[in-house]
Amino acid sequence: MKTVAIISQKGGAGKTTLALHIATAAEQSGMRAAMLDMDPQGTAEAWAGWRKDEPPEVIGAKASTLPRTLEKAAAAGADLVVIDTPPLAQAEARAAAQAADVILIPCRPRAFDLHAIRTTAGLALDLGKPTFVIFNAGPARGTTIYAEAAEVATLIGFQIAPVRLTERSAFHLATRDGRAAQEMEPDGKAAAEVGALWVWLCSQLNVKL
Repeated sequence: MKTVAIISQKGGAGKTTLALHIATAAEQSGMRAAMLDMDPQGTAEAWAGWRKDEPPEVIGAKASTLPRTLEKAAAAGADLVVIDTPPLAQAEARAAAQAADVILIPCRPRAFDLHAIRTTAGLALDLGKPTFVIFNAGPARGTTIYAEAAEVATLIGFQIAPVRLTERSAFHLATRDGRAAQEMEPDGKAAAEVGALWVWLCSQLNVKL
């Protein structure tokens, strides 16, 4: 079983949106995926409720019991677990990062957001796990913006994911309806971004498509 942790100490970074799109992409590729929702607000669990019985399964989790929850997911046949963590929660973020094969840090390409990932840097980089900043909810076009953001993140010590999820209405419209963008508009630009992200992530996880 492969495990991906989505962490960021900043609220509104897009952690849940990233997590649910990855988990849905895994299911669409034939894998059995599960999301662990460590956020007390339960946003991912709410999304799962809107989907009714459609996979991926979303399970509430806590830092203190995370290893046991992951063992249960593996025993239930999960191929991929995506851990969605809350902001400003060091214990949950550290537990998720320690359990992960790959750590993803969503970040908007803006000054305040880039400053905030410095807080996450110490936690993620100290573990020596493959860790990537993935730019999220930025403009569809903006070469200079992304280049400058990548320069800042690189100076902090992060690797940059070569794929980003931009600000597209499909992400918002789909999730509020209990779906993912690639389910609502399979041929849309948002779906293409998710597809490219999934192919890249599989290469990092050594998963054959």
